[in-house]
Amino acid sequence: MKITSLETLCLSRMHEPAEQWITGSGRTIKADCALVVVHTDEGVSGIGEACPYGIPHLIRDWVAWLSAKLIGRTVREAATQLHPNGRIADYNLVPFINPHDAAIAGIDTALWDLRAKLAGVPLCELLRPGAPQQIELYASSGCRYDWRDPEQLITETLGYRDAGYTACKVRIGTEWRWDNVTTERFLELMTELRTAVGARMRLMVDGNKRLSVEQAFVMAKGLDQLGFAWFEEPFPYEEIDAYARLSAMVEMPISGGEQFTTLEQFRPYFEKRCFKIVQPDVACSGITEALHIAEMAERYDVPVIPHNWHHGLMTMANAHYVAALPRPHSLELCMIQGPLQWAIVAEPPQIKAGGLTIPKHPGLGVELASDLAARFPYIEGHYAVMNLR
Repeated sequence: MKITSLETLCLSRMHEPAEQWITGSGRTIKADCALVVVHTDEGVSGIGEACPYGIPHLIRDWVAWLSAKLIGRTVREAATQLHPNGRIADYNLVPFINPHDAAIAGIDTALWDLRAKLAGVPLCELLRPGAPQQIELYASSGCRYDWRDPEQLITETLGYRDAGYTACKVRIGTEWRWDNVTTERFLELMTELRTAVGARMRLMVDGNKRLSVEQAFVMAKGLDQLGFAWFEEPFPYEEIDAYARLSAMVEMPISGGEQFTTLEQFRPYFEKRCFKIVQPDVACSGITEALHIAEMAERYDVPVIPHNWHHGLMTMANAHYVAALPRPHSLELCMIQGPLQWAIVAEPPQIKAGGLTIPKHPGLGVELASDLAARFPYIEGHYAVMNLR
């Protein structure tokens, strides 16, 4: 079986005004998606989702450029031709995921889908025989509340608890300076949230790298006392030594790494014990590189709990990755991505009571729905706009 062509589907769907969501000063107005399809001369295709933060049309350009070195090769031969570049991104620029590496992630995932289809087994079974087929999901949101109405966060989180989710990750809300929010005020809200949901629901906070080091140290102590499961990316990655100090200071795990695409980028954070949980995403790194990252995480005794924010194909790839880990934990599920999230696959997997059942079909276990490009044509422009008061 040899590769005959590669295709990238760039898709979009505008969020209805009531369904738009806010982090900091940005309002997300649409969902973007980049799907990579690897076709073969035997009529079998592999599929993968690339992180759209790499910008879909730039990802498509890289997939087309890289295809020249893959067409005519076997699936196994093609996998040896893919090399993420290891460049540390400039986090002040857009895109903050390198389009080259996002393209490789999509291709790599599609090749693994093909390899498992050829073997006639689910991908997780190919990666680790006997892998579990049930994966715990944690609800990921906390992006809808404005500091003029912070109680919305509690109402939303209670809804996820009542739907069967046993864990939820929230964010830090709209721009703090608009409403004179302090770390103390945020911790008061987290205290209310903990009381409302009760002890049976684990809670996590994602700082979205928006806090100062000083704010993060205050927050970490408070969240640790409240029994939060982890504190994610409180301040910019460049503050490596500060991450190491913070991680050593509190029992609650400090987590991060969702934007890293290579083991090389993770290395200094492993060596300085910055993270007690690492969060690679196969839509950014590809499955091959994510497995290398997981192997090193195991050596450092650091759990892997992947980042997973966008659409259903990405969720399936990350679910197989989680199932193949030596210590499977849980997987993030974006609760606010809109209908495009699962409309891209012909038959969504079973998600019930906060868990995902991995289908027993070969490969990723799902196939793309028909007429996607016609139903969800790509909309040029950034997925977010400035939310100004």
